Amino acid sequence: MIVFCGYANADMTVGVPVLPGAGERVQATRIDRGDGGMGANAAVAAARMGAGVRFAGVVGDDPMSEVFLARLREDGVDTSWTARGGTLTTSVILLTPDGERSIISQDDELTAAHVAEVAARVGGDDLLYLDGYRFPEAADVLGGVRAVVDLDGAETAAAARAALRAAAHVIVGREQAARLIGDDAALAAAAEAAGSHLIVTAGPLGWTLFAPDGERYDGRAISVETVDATGAGDCFAGTYCAEIDRGTAPVEAARFAAVAAGLSCTRPGARDGSPTRAAVRAYLDGSTGPTPPGPREAAEGSEERDPV
Repeated sequence: MIVFCGYANADMTVGVPVLPGAGERVQATRIDRGDGGMGANAAVAAARMGAGVRFAGVVGDDPMSEVFLARLREDGVDTSWTARGGTLTTSVILLTPDGERSIISQDDELTAAHVAEVAARVGGDDLLYLDGYRFPEAADVLGGVRAVVDLDGAETAAAARAALRAAAHVIVGREQAARLIGDDAALAAAAEAAGSHLIVTAGPLGWTLFAPDGERYDGRAISVETVDATGAGDCFAGTYCAEIDRGTAPVEAARFAAVAAGLSCTRPGARDGSPTRAAVRAYLDGSTGPTPPGPREAAEGSEERDPV
């Protein structure tokens, strides 16, 4: 079982011809509303990979929140651990025709006390997902829980290093990794010192995994025509969690997650593009089987390289 403790959002996606600068005004080409949030998106991605999934975020006790949770349940996510005493927050996403985006998020009401309560309920064989917004405080309440942290949202080097110390697996974007931890040598040293698998993602440029034994592995992204990259990182994190929970080795889990994240970009919305495990398997096998609709090129293939 994987427990996802993180953001739940009501997303408003606004299509714009270009991302506006300071003081600029642009005309919206469309406005769409849907479900989102880092933790909830990742939970859906994991459920579509066939994992047993619970969502343990915070929403409200209102009709909109009930619809939000009902849609999670439709995707196979158990919502019995979701707290109802807060607010379903809103995220505004500005999206250009080529898939570039800017995101304005409302802070949620998921407290350190809530994280501690969830961590205390997680079983020894379970996996706990947290986002970077919860650190460094969450590091003090995880105890021996097996955790995966998507570091998005962490603002300080102290938060990043606390997450590395507390979690078995940490996922972070390349720019954030450089800002909070440093260059590749520093990333490798941080992973080894913490005894954690550190996965650094760079969108279409691929990914790098720094292992706790000092080894490094690099993998490619797949080549797709991007329609909407919103939620691709959440899809990567959720898929990675599902594969780790399945018993897959971290390098192969990252390889699999990179394909899922690439496929998720071929459809609009934070969740609609998240593929099933069969779709990812078909793509890797070069099959014409059930993959998300939308234009895409043949895969270059996510590949593992010899350790360097």
